[in-house]
Amino acid sequence: MSTNSSITREAALRIGLAALELKVTPRELTLAIAEKIDLPLTETKLATCSVELLREAMDGDGGICQMEKEDLKRAVRLLWGEGVSGSDLPALDAYLEGDMPGSIRLACASNTGEILDGHFGSCERFLIYQVSASESRLIGIRPTLDTETAEDKNVARANLIADCDVLYVQSIGGPAAAKVIRASVHPVKIPQTGPARASVARLQASLASPPPWLARVMGMEPPSLAQFASMIDEAEEEEA
Repeated sequence: MSTNSSITREAALRIGLAALELKVTPRELTLAIAEKIDLPLTETKLATCSVELLREAMDGDGGICQMEKEDLKRAVRLLWGEGVSGSDLPALDAYLEGDMPGSIRLACASNTGEILDGHFGSCERFLIYQVSASESRLIGIRPTLDTETAEDKNVARANLIADCDVLYVQSIGGPAAAKVIRASVHPVKIPQTGPARASVARLQASLASPPPWLARVMGMEPPSLAQFASMIDEAEEEEA
Protein backbone atom coordinates (compact mmCIF):
# COMPACT_ATOMS: atom_id res chain seq x y z
CA MET A 1 0.00 0.00 0.00
CA SER A 2 1.31 3.44 -0.91
CA THR A 3 0.89 5.85 1.96
CA ASN A 4 2.14 9.02 0.26
CA SER A 5 -0.81 9.25 -2.13
CA SER A 6 -3.30 8.47 0.65
CA ILE A 7 -2.60 11.29 3.05
CA THR A 8 -2.97 15.06 3.17
CA ARG A 9 -0.07 17.32 4.11
CA GLU A 10 -1.74 18.34 7.40
CA ALA A 11 -2.53 14.72 8.26
CA ALA A 12 1.07 13.73 7.52
CA LEU A 13 2.30 16.43 9.93
CA ARG A 14 0.03 15.17 12.70
CA ILE A 15 1.02 11.54 12.14
CA GLY A 16 4.71 12.46 12.11
CA LEU A 17 4.45 14.21 15.48
CA ALA A 18 2.36 11.40 16.97
CA ALA A 19 4.90 8.86 15.71
CA LEU A 20 7.67 10.72 17.55
CA GLU A 21 5.57 10.59 20.72
CA LEU A 22 5.08 6.83 20.30
CA LYS A 23 8.69 6.15 19.25
CA VAL A 24 7.76 4.53 15.94
CA THR A 25 8.29 5.64 12.34
CA PRO A 26 5.62 7.72 10.58
CA ARG A 27 5.18 4.93 8.04
CA GLU A 28 4.57 2.35 10.78
CA LEU A 29 2.00 4.55 12.43
CA THR A 30 0.31 5.38 9.11
CA LEU A 31 -0.02 1.72 8.23
CA ALA A 32 -1.34 0.87 11.70
CA ILE A 33 -3.99 3.62 11.56
CA ALA A 34 -4.92 2.67 8.00
CA GLU A 35 -5.93 -0.77 9.30
CA LYS A 36 -8.61 0.95 11.42
CA ILE A 37 -9.63 3.96 9.29
CA ASP A 38 -10.51 3.95 5.60
CA LEU A 39 -8.12 5.69 3.23
CA PRO A 40 -7.36 8.40 2.37
CA LEU A 41 -6.26 9.64 5.78
CA THR A 42 -7.42 13.22 6.29
CA GLU A 43 -7.57 15.62 9.22
CA THR A 44 -11.27 14.86 9.66
CA LYS A 45 -10.65 11.12 9.82
CA LEU A 46 -7.71 11.50 12.21
CA ALA A 47 -10.03 13.53 14.46
CA THR A 48 -12.07 10.33 14.97
CA CYS A 49 -9.09 8.52 16.51
CA SER A 50 -9.48 7.50 20.13
CA VAL A 51 -7.17 5.95 22.69
CA GLU A 52 -8.97 2.63 22.21
CA LEU A 53 -8.54 2.73 18.42
CA LEU A 54 -4.86 3.57 18.69
CA ARG A 55 -4.29 0.89 21.31
CA GLU A 56 -5.94 -1.73 19.09
CA ALA A 57 -3.82 -0.61 16.14
CA MET A 58 -0.54 -0.77 18.04
CA ASP A 59 -0.85 -3.21 20.95
CA GLY A 60 -1.32 -6.92 21.25
CA ASP A 61 0.34 -9.79 19.39
CA GLY A 62 2.28 -8.44 16.48
CA GLY A 63 1.72 -4.83 17.55
CA ILE A 64 4.38 -2.31 16.63
CA CYS A 65 4.85 -1.21 20.23
CA GLN A 66 3.41 -1.34 23.74
CA MET A 67 2.62 2.10 25.12
CA GLU A 68 1.29 3.50 28.36
CA LYS A 69 -2.15 5.11 28.36
CA GLU A 70 -0.77 8.63 28.89
CA ASP A 71 1.52 8.21 25.87
CA LEU A 72 -1.45 7.14 23.77
CA LYS A 73 -3.47 10.12 24.98
CA ARG A 74 -0.74 12.56 23.97
CA ALA A 75 -0.46 10.87 20.56
CA VAL A 76 -4.23 11.05 20.04
CA ARG A 77 -4.24 14.76 20.83
CA LEU A 78 -1.53 15.28 18.23
CA LEU A 79 -3.55 13.30 15.69
CA TRP A 80 -6.45 15.65 16.45
CA GLY A 81 -4.19 18.61 15.70
CA GLU A 82 -3.98 20.01 19.21
CA GLY A 83 -0.79 21.99 19.67
CA VAL A 84 0.25 21.36 16.07
CA SER A 85 1.41 24.52 14.33
CA GLY A 86 -0.71 25.06 11.24
CA SER A 87 -3.53 22.82 12.45
CA ASP A 88 -7.17 23.78 12.01
CA LEU A 89 -7.64 24.62 15.69
CA PRO A 90 -8.19 28.35 16.24
CA ALA A 91 -5.81 30.57 18.18
CA LEU A 92 -6.89 31.71 21.64
CA ASP A 93 -7.54 35.34 22.50
CA ALA A 94 -5.78 36.94 25.46
CA TYR A 95 -7.93 36.94 28.57
CA LEU A 96 -7.55 37.43 32.31
CA GLU A 97 -10.36 36.90 34.81
CA GLY A 98 -12.23 40.14 35.25
CA ASP A 99 -11.23 41.53 31.84
CA MET A 100 -14.83 41.70 30.61
CA PRO A 101 -17.26 42.95 33.31
CA GLY A 102 -20.85 41.89 32.76
CA SER A 103 -19.84 39.04 30.44
CA ILE A 104 -20.99 35.43 30.41
CA ARG A 105 -19.12 32.25 29.47
CA LEU A 106 -20.25 30.06 26.57
CA ALA A 107 -19.17 26.52 25.68
CA CYS A 108 -19.64 25.31 22.08
CA ALA A 109 -19.45 21.59 21.23
CA SER A 110 -17.06 21.15 18.31
CA ASN A 111 -15.29 18.51 16.24
CA THR A 112 -13.81 20.70 13.50
CA GLY A 113 -11.78 23.88 13.78
CA GLU A 114 -13.93 26.73 15.06
CA ILE A 115 -17.17 25.09 13.91
CA LEU A 116 -20.21 24.39 16.08
CA ASP A 117 -20.84 20.83 14.92
CA GLY A 118 -20.70 18.64 18.03
CA HIS A 119 -23.12 16.47 19.96
CA PHE A 120 -22.72 16.68 23.73
CA GLY A 121 -21.89 13.01 24.28
CA SER A 122 -19.47 12.60 21.39
CA CYS A 123 -17.88 15.98 20.57
CA GLU A 124 -14.08 16.06 20.63
CA ARG A 125 -13.75 19.40 22.36
CA PHE A 126 -15.54 22.41 23.79
CA LEU A 127 -14.67 25.89 22.52
CA ILE A 128 -14.95 28.33 25.42
CA TYR A 129 -15.92 31.96 24.75
CA GLN A 130 -16.22 34.94 27.06
CA VAL A 131 -19.03 37.10 25.70
CA SER A 132 -20.17 40.61 26.59
CA ALA A 133 -22.43 43.06 24.80
CA SER A 134 -19.38 44.77 23.27
CA GLU A 135 -16.96 41.93 22.50
CA SER A 136 -16.29 38.19 22.50
CA ARG A 137 -13.09 36.22 23.00
CA LEU A 138 -12.14 32.58 22.51
CA ILE A 139 -10.44 31.88 25.85
CA GLY A 140 -10.12 28.09 25.90
CA ILE A 141 -10.23 24.82 23.98
CA ARG A 142 -11.04 21.84 26.22
CA PRO A 143 -10.56 18.32 24.81
CA THR A 144 -13.03 15.69 25.98
CA LEU A 145 -10.60 12.78 25.67
CA ASP A 146 -10.23 12.25 29.41
CA THR A 147 -14.01 11.95 29.87
CA GLU A 148 -14.15 8.76 27.80
CA THR A 149 -12.93 6.61 30.68
CA ALA A 150 -15.10 8.25 33.36
CA GLU A 151 -17.67 6.17 35.21
CA ASP A 152 -20.34 8.62 34.02
CA LYS A 153 -19.18 10.29 30.81
CA ASN A 154 -21.99 12.85 30.81
CA VAL A 155 -21.20 14.00 34.35
CA ALA A 156 -17.51 14.26 33.44
CA ARG A 157 -18.35 16.37 30.39
CA ALA A 158 -20.68 18.58 32.42
CA ASN A 159 -17.91 19.09 35.00
CA LEU A 160 -15.52 20.04 32.19
CA ILE A 161 -17.66 23.10 31.40
CA ALA A 162 -19.06 23.75 34.90
CA ASP A 163 -17.57 27.26 34.94
CA CYS A 164 -19.65 28.20 31.87
CA ASP A 165 -23.09 29.76 31.87
CA VAL A 166 -24.41 28.48 28.54
CA LEU A 167 -23.74 25.42 26.36
CA TYR A 168 -24.40 25.31 22.60
CA VAL A 169 -24.67 21.83 21.09
CA GLN A 170 -26.13 20.27 17.96
CA SER A 171 -27.97 17.75 20.09
CA ILE A 172 -28.17 16.49 23.66
CA GLY A 173 -30.33 13.83 25.28
CA GLY A 174 -32.66 14.47 28.19
CA PRO A 175 -30.60 12.68 30.88
CA ALA A 176 -27.41 14.41 29.71
CA ALA A 177 -29.16 17.80 29.64
CA ALA A 178 -30.31 17.24 33.23
CA LYS A 179 -26.69 16.69 34.29
CA VAL A 180 -25.57 19.84 32.48
CA ILE A 181 -28.32 21.85 34.19
CA ARG A 182 -27.29 20.33 37.53
CA ALA A 183 -23.84 21.81 36.87
CA SER A 184 -25.58 25.23 36.58
CA VAL A 185 -25.06 25.41 32.81
CA HIS A 186 -27.97 26.21 30.46
CA PRO A 187 -27.95 23.89 27.39
CA VAL A 188 -29.20 25.24 24.05
CA LYS A 189 -29.60 23.14 20.88
CA ILE A 190 -28.24 24.66 17.67
CA PRO A 191 -29.08 21.93 15.11
CA GLN A 192 -27.52 23.70 12.11
CA THR A 193 -23.78 23.22 11.64
CA GLY A 194 -21.98 26.52 11.23
CA PRO A 195 -19.18 28.81 12.41
CA ALA A 196 -19.14 29.04 16.20
CA ARG A 197 -18.41 32.77 15.93
CA ALA A 198 -21.75 33.31 14.16
CA SER A 199 -23.62 31.74 17.08
CA VAL A 200 -21.48 33.75 19.51
CA ALA A 201 -22.39 36.95 17.63
CA ARG A 202 -26.12 36.17 17.90
CA LEU A 203 -25.76 35.57 21.63
CA GLN A 204 -23.78 38.77 21.99
CA ALA A 205 -26.48 40.77 20.18
CA SER A 206 -29.12 39.49 22.61
CA LEU A 207 -27.23 40.51 25.76
CA ALA A 208 -28.44 44.11 25.64
CA SER A 209 -32.08 43.00 25.82
CA PRO A 210 -31.93 39.33 26.89
CA PRO A 211 -34.85 36.92 26.58
CA PRO A 212 -36.12 35.53 29.92
CA TRP A 213 -33.92 32.41 29.91
CA LEU A 214 -30.77 34.43 29.21
CA ALA A 215 -31.70 37.06 31.78
CA ARG A 216 -31.87 34.31 34.40
CA VAL A 217 -28.46 33.03 33.30
CA MET A 218 -27.08 36.55 33.68
CA GLY A 219 -28.57 36.86 37.15
CA MET A 220 -31.08 39.47 36.02
CA GLU A 221 -34.81 39.62 36.48
CA PRO A 222 -36.41 38.72 33.11
CA PRO A 223 -37.77 41.86 31.41
CA SER A 224 -41.30 40.43 31.23
CA LEU A 225 -41.32 39.74 34.97
CA ALA A 226 -39.85 43.17 35.72
CA GLN A 227 -42.66 44.80 33.79
CA PHE A 228 -45.23 42.70 35.65
CA ALA A 229 -43.66 43.60 39.00
CA SER A 230 -43.78 47.28 38.06
CA MET A 231 -47.51 46.98 37.32
CA ILE A 232 -48.08 45.39 40.74
CA ASP A 233 -46.14 48.18 42.46
CA GLU A 234 -48.20 50.81 40.66
CA ALA A 235 -51.45 49.08 41.62
CA GLU A 236 -50.39 48.88 45.27
CA GLU A 237 -49.51 52.58 45.24
CA GLU A 238 -52.97 53.47 43.84
CA GLU A 239 -54.69 51.35 46.54
CA ALA A 240 -52.67 53.11 49.23
